[in-house]
Amino acid sequence: MLNANVPIKKLNENATIPTYGSEYAAGADLYACIEEAISFLPGETKLIPTGLAMEIPAGYAGLIYARSGLASKKGLAPANKVGVVDADYRGEVMVALHNHSNVEAVIEPKERIAQIVITPYLTAHFEEMEELSDTVRGAGGFGSTGTK
Repeated sequence: MLNANVPIKKLNENATIPTYGSEYAAGADLYACIEEAISFLPGETKLIPTGLAMEIPAGYAGLIYARSGLASKKGLAPANKVGVVDADYRGEVMVALHNHSNVEAVIEPKERIAQIVITPYLTAHFEEMEELSDTVRGAGGFGSTGTK
């Protein structure tokens, strides 16, 4: 298991520092830093503040994913599916939550709204070529590797 120090700054005194739900959890829970409940109509998206800024180490990114419980019980998940917090971003971490259900949903103050995974990444150096190497799959796209 890798460990990294991630400096964090409370932009709001009511902000909650991210927490891990278990010893081997990959994602740390992010909490809504709001003063009163926020309602989401079906199909509605709202930007929810965490009240936090982070200094993610160079070579890493913070990937913001849905919390499975919130998505399955209330239909609320990040609107962009996966949010990306770059290492050079120092603003407030916000979560764009979308109500995917057909009923109104509510987020309460200090409720866990998403999870952030701090992960290393590679910076690609794209090199234009006239041809690419051949593979068995070739240009086979969606569903091309399934069994018959």
